[in-house]
Parts: sequence; structure tokens; C-alpha cells
Amino acid sequence: MDFQLSEEHLMIQKAARDFAVNECLPGVLDRDEHQRFPKEQIEKLADLGFMGMMVKPEYGGSGMDTISYVLAMEEISKVDASVSVCMSVNNSLVCYGLQEYANEEQKQQYLTPLAQGKKDGELYIGAFLLSEPEAGSDATSQRTTAEEKEDHYLLNGTKNWITNGNSASVYLVIAQTDVSKGSHGINAFIVEKNWPGVVVGAKENKLGIRGSDTHTILFNDVKVPKENRIGADGFGFKFAMKTLAGGRIGIASQALGIASGAYERALAYSKERKAFGKEIMHHQAIQFKLADMATKIECARLLCMKAAWEKDQHLDYTLSGSMAKVFASETAMWVTTEAVQIHGGYGYVKEYHVERMMRDAKITQIYEGTSEIQKIVISRSIAK
Repeated sequence: MDFQLSEEHLMIQKAARDFAVNECLPGVLDRDEHQRFPKEQIEKLADLGFMGMMVKPEYGGSGMDTISYVLAMEEISKVDASVSVCMSVNNSLVCYGLQEYANEEQKQQYLTPLAQGKKDGELYIGAFLLSEPEAGSDATSQRTTAEEKEDHYLLNGTKNWITNGNSASVYLVIAQTDVSKGSHGINAFIVEKNWPGVVVGAKENKLGIRGSDTHTILFNDVKVPKENRIGADGFGFKFAMKTLAGGRIGIASQALGIASGAYERALAYSKERKAFGKEIMHHQAIQFKLADMATKIECARLLCMKAAWEKDQHLDYTLSGSMAKVFASETAMWVTTEAVQIHGGYGYVKEYHVERMMRDAKITQIYEGTSEIQKIVISRSIAK
């Protein structure tokens, strides 16, 4: 067992940290305030090879391991979780799903430009469309339908809470093709945003990650070629669950980064702010908060790394991924709240960043499987 990062890992970590400080930090408050999509930052991430980190080089990716991905996600999330969630969706859900389960023709057509983050010099990223108005945690209750025709499927329905909804060029859509078969009648499809019948709804006005592009997507008689179905008929539900299992490592890493960023700001502030004649870090009440924050963050980091290592070793990482996500997201919410408390009144105003981090932290307990769903996954795993 080796807890030391390799030279390559340290280089990737530093590159991500430098990018976060130099490219994400300037303007982060303005993007949050005005819900501005970080297009410039995403394009630069693509230039770094961070939009297809785990994709094989033959498909335009960087060929890195999952540990590298966790390191990069943490560093970028320390500064701007809106940037990191766009990166996470493209890496963990879209590129991973296509690399693992798409056929060769689909990989050549879609995976390669998605891994590069660009096509013909323009931003080219993906989105994962599973959630619906009445199908969130219960992913089997799909109302979006794909009616089979001669050479295509006719897609109709509504998808909610779609990250990269308006900025994506490609959607991976989960839809019901045969209600009588239940989860075995669900399929996954590659849908291009510019196809007739695809409608992008209004942008959501969110509590946190306000820079990310979250929309409702509607499908009105969209013709999807049969060659754009992923896998065998009825594979869609398994595709969604297997893809989300890996995505949870990405969101756990995002939560870890949000917590780490808030802790670093709280620690720095405690060394500057004085009360009763000394820096507040020398008051036991603050010392104990910082000690608990540091301990919980380190626990979350180890859980994330274990899940990433298991994924890289091609082991079953379902349990470790769920443990990492639930613990890291709960840690992020707790740490950011304490960071605001340590800052006192200053923590309640935007320029000190920690109130934004607290708002950003909340979603990590909800998307890609709520904390309650993670506990169901964990309890089922330990009951075997």
C-alpha cells in the first residue's frame, strides 16, 4: 500500500491547481452572480486535455488514470465548482459511457471530439439526460419514450436538471422503448442537440453552481437513427447505472474540493482575524473546528482515492464509490457551513467566497444519486 503520489500525479495536480488559480478564480464571483457559463475556462480545460482525461489516446483522450482525475477535480473544485461539474459530466458520464459501451463507429464519430472538447475549433461537450420531472432517484420510471420505427426511433419526452444543457452538442438520452419490460425496456441513445424537435428550455435559477448550464430539455418527435442506440436493445438502464457508478467518484471529488477550498480559506482567515487580543486560530473553539474540518477532509480524500484506485484496478467500486460520495458530500456541507461560521459576518458576504462554497456544496448531496440513495447502495452491498 503506497500513499505517495507519483511524479506524474503531482504534475497533474499542480497543473490543475495553477489553472484554477490563474484561470478560474478571476471572475468567479461575477460568473456566480450573473449565472454566466464558464465557456472560456472550459475551452482552456480542453486545451489541457482535461475534458477527456481517462479516454484512450486513440480516441482523442489523455489516457490518464482515475486518480489523476480525482486530483484535478479536487483542485478545480476548490476554486469554482461550476467549472468542475462541467468537466465531471463530460469525463465521468459522457466520455466514460461512450468509451465503455459505444461501438467503434460511435466512438469515432462522437467520443473523439468529446474527449478533445472541441470540433472544428468550436467547443464540443456532452450532457447526460436521465432525470425527469417524475423520475429522479427512481430512474426506472422513465416517461421519455423512444418508439421504434423502420430505421429510427421517435423520441418524445422531457428531461430535467441537465448540466451542460444548452452548451452541449451531444446528449446521451435514457428513454423507455417498451413499458411492459420495465427496466429491461429502457435504452440509451446518442442525440445531437441541433436535430429537429430538440428544444432547450429555460435556464434554471439555482442556489449554487450558478455558472453551470442547467436546463430542461424537451424532445418532440425527434428522429434518432437506430445506429445511435448504445448497446443491445434493453441495455439502457444498466448503461445508466454503470455510468453513474463512475460518475459518483467525480462528484465525490468535487465535494472534496469544495470542502478543501473552504477549509483553506477559513484557516487563512483564522490566522489574520484577531479577537480578544490574539488571532482567532489560538482560541480553542476555532482550533477544534479547524481540527475537525481537516480530519473529515482527509477521510473524504482517502475514500475518493480508494474508489479511484479500485476503478483503475478494474475492481468492483460500487461500494467504495457510494461511500466516497455520501461522506464527501456530507463533509462538504458541514465544512462550508463551519467556514462561514469562522468568518463570522464576513462569511455571509460574497467577496469572501465561503458563502458561495456553502451554496455550491449542497448540490453534491443531491445529484448523481442523493445521499439517501447512496446509503441504500451501501446497505445492499454490506448485506450480501
